Amino acid sequence: MSIVDELVSDLSAETEVVDRLVADLPESDWDTPTPAAGWTVKDQIAHLSWTDEQARIAATDKVAFDDILKVAWQNPTGFVDDGAREEAGKPTGQLLDEWRKRRLALADALVATPSGEKLPWFGPPMSAASMATARLMEVWAHGLDVADALGVVNAPTDRLKPIAHLGVRTRDFAYQVNGEIPPTDDFRVELAAPDGSTWTWGPDDATQRITGSALDFCLLVTQRRNPSELDIETTGEDAAHWATIAQCFAGPPGRGR
Repeated sequence: MSIVDELVSDLSAETEVVDRLVADLPESDWDTPTPAAGWTVKDQIAHLSWTDEQARIAATDKVAFDDILKVAWQNPTGFVDDGAREEAGKPTGQLLDEWRKRRLALADALVATPSGEKLPWFGPPMSAASMATARLMEVWAHGLDVADALGVVNAPTDRLKPIAHLGVRTRDFAYQVNGEIPPTDDFRVELAAPDGSTWTWGPDDATQRITGSALDFCLLVTQRRNPSELDIETTGEDAAHWATIAQCFAGPPGRGR
């Protein structure tokens, strides 16, 4: 399979995990608060459904997505949340049915995207592989919010690797959104994967290092746990500071947990 096929397969598998969390959920439990302040389980699924649809449009109809961007720039800090709220106003059955159709349509659109083509987005344009990775990260992170709300613990899988890779690649972005200048030195990241292997990024001899659990690194860069609770060790002042601001999702600095 191509890298896009592999990433889309991972994305589809991860959405199925989240789907199983809510497929048979009693209606009243959709209003369960999640760790994201002000967001219920229904809000989380509504956000995923809305964003999947925006990504599908970006991949299939650039003119239509340009129109979406024009509206978004009129409310840059609230446009995404407004979209999720509108989706959350739908009956639960309709919301779930539409999300299932939208994510399948998105998967087909990403696989069909020609190699080298850039897709427009609310941030910089990205390849189909990057879009699939970003969607995988979002589904995993928001799915974790839902699982936490429902008291469910999902076993980590090797689908964490693209998320960890995104976390490493967005190091400089985390500095920039915090109004800071990124370090010039490369960092070494060494993570213990769920299967017992080790995933690595950066030069062996880097003086700035982050090591620990791959799961906990993904929790760190998605800001789903407080850094003090994680199996993450840092070497060097720059690496230690990055661990306090790391984020692989778009938008302003997250508040974390």
